[in-house]
Amino acid sequence: MFHVTAYNGTKEENYELVIKQLKSLIEGEPNAIANLANASALLNQFLEKVNWVGFYLTEGDELVLGPFQGLPACVRIPFGKGVCGTAAKNKKTERVADVHLFPGHIACDAASQSEIVVPMIKNGEVIGVLDIDSPVKNRFDEVDQYYLEKFVETLVASL
Repeated sequence: MFHVTAYNGTKEENYELVIKQLKSLIEGEPNAIANLANASALLNQFLEKVNWVGFYLTEGDELVLGPFQGLPACVRIPFGKGVCGTAAKNKKTERVADVHLFPGHIACDAASQSEIVVPMIKNGEVIGVLDIDSPVKNRFDEVDQYYLEKFVETLVASL
């Protein structure tokens, strides 16, 4: 049974704890959709000042909406388009302080001001992305990026 935890440590300690929680949630569960759903729910309850947390999964040369927490979202995003498609195409994290300044930004939720997208890479191929939006500009920093990349690495190992 999962219990909501008070995250009272440093930002780094709290991220380490949430990664441990992820490992516990996905241990022994082979179903990718179940693991992605729990991962999005875990991050949504852990992160402050976010309005969307979820996954897009690779299907051909585009990303298709997967498990998420938040308002209804765009269903398909071509590789190279928007923040998610750019992260998938380039196989690297995109951390955007102001989405309105990102060329070709796809606005699924008008409240979103900043975004971080971490590609999910398995055997050298992008299998999807973790997408997190915030209604606050410049919400995500280097610490968030580092630990969200570790979070995704942990998750991808189970997929």
